[in-house]
Amino acid sequence: MKEIRGVITAMVTPFTEGGAVDEQAGQRLAAYLLEHGSHGLVISGTTGEVPTITDPEAADLLRAVRREAGDEVLLVCGTGTNDTRHSCELTEMAAEAGADAALVVTPYYNKPNPAGILAHFEAVAEAVPGLPIVAYNIPSRVVVNIPPQLLAKLAEIDNVVAVKQANNDELQPVEGLNLLAGNDDVFLRTLEIGGDGGILVASHLVGPQMREMWDAAQAGDLDRAREIDAGLRDLYSALAVTTNPIPVKAALAMTGVIPNDTLRLPLVPADEKQRAAIRTGLESVGLQPVNR
Repeated sequence: MKEIRGVITAMVTPFTEGGAVDEQAGQRLAAYLLEHGSHGLVISGTTGEVPTITDPEAADLLRAVRREAGDEVLLVCGTGTNDTRHSCELTEMAAEAGADAALVVTPYYNKPNPAGILAHFEAVAEAVPGLPIVAYNIPSRVVVNIPPQLLAKLAEIDNVVAVKQANNDELQPVEGLNLLAGNDDVFLRTLEIGGDGGILVASHLVGPQMREMWDAAQAGDLDRAREIDAGLRDLYSALAVTTNPIPVKAALAMTGVIPNDTLRLPLVPADEKQRAAIRTGLESVGLQPVNR
């Protein structure tokens, strides 16, 4: 099993201007991210606009990125939905398409109770017993929270091996699970408490700096990690000026990393005020936008 740790970028899904998945741009972006600090990638996660990605599109993009990245790179695929049966099917599909692990979000909208959450993860894990599962706790999007005591129960499921913790208030080690920061602004705090890394967005733009933070923490130099983090705070804020992934797609297009910032409805591109904030955030880390 590949290690699920370090700087893992939750990759955006590039689209053509007509709105189709641009697999070639996805391959180029994956190569760019891996050359700029990422240990691994998440395909079809929140930042990848997974609610509007069809199952075949997700599988095809995963296969395309795997061809580009090679067999050694960690690729995690988002397979969580609010339908346990569909989540199982997606997890099977991801395994067949070359995923090393599945990122499974807490079921949204249904608002399951703790017993239902536990049963959901048990079923998804059982669908592909050999595939590692990363539980994704993000109550700001799904309404329900997985508290630490329930995470501890999920850790008892054989192939549930990590948690992407996007509830900053409950960021803490959980015995039996790798702890991954779910928000850029707690990547440092995760490293300070002995966590295993993060599934990150800002690493699209400052991957080398976030990799250096990781390396410094692993070497025991938390002062250096804190110094780097302090220099990235304005960018973190800029990437939160509106709903993710609107700002990061705008920033990637502004810097020429991807061809455009096309999104699928109901998400819409950043407006002029938001773009101004994003531009300021880019400039704060020495990145000069080349496109409007």
